Amino acid sequence: MADAVTSQTIIDGERNCIMKFTNVSDGTGESAVAKVDVSALSSNSAGTACSEVRVLRISHAIVGMSVQLFLNATSNVLLMELAESSNGHMDFTDFGGLPNNAGSGKNGDILFTTKGHSSGDTYSITLEMVKVYSD
Repeated sequence: MADAVTSQTIIDGERNCIMKFTNVSDGTGESAVAKVDVSALSSNSAGTACSEVRVLRISHAIVGMSVQLFLNATSNVLLMELAESSNGHMDFTDFGGLPNNAGSGKNGDILFTTKGHSSGDTYSITLEMVKVYSD
C-alpha cells in the first residue's frame, strides 16, 4: 500500500504558479517526494524554462503528522516544517517570497517529507509561488 496523494496545478502562468497537494496516509508516509518540479512548469513567453520558484504564500491543514518542505540540492535544505495537527496561512509577499537558497546542486524543486505519520493522518497544502527564470 501507499499513501493516497494528489497534486493539482491550479495556475501555471507567465509569472505565478499555484499548486495544491493532499495526502491521506495509510501509515507509509512520504520521504523527499518531489512535489514542485520546476522542469514541468511552463516556460515564459521568450521560451525560457522556469529554473526555480519563490514561495509567496503557504496555506495548510494537517491532521496527525507534520510535513517538512525541502529545497532539493546535493544536501537538501529545509525550507519549513508545518507542525503536527496544525492549520494556517503564511504570507511572505512583503519581501518577495522565500527564495531558493539551497546552494550546491540545487535544481529548483520542492520536496515533501512527512513525520510522525500514521494511518488516517491527512494534509492539504497550497503553495502560491512566483516563477524565476535563468538565462
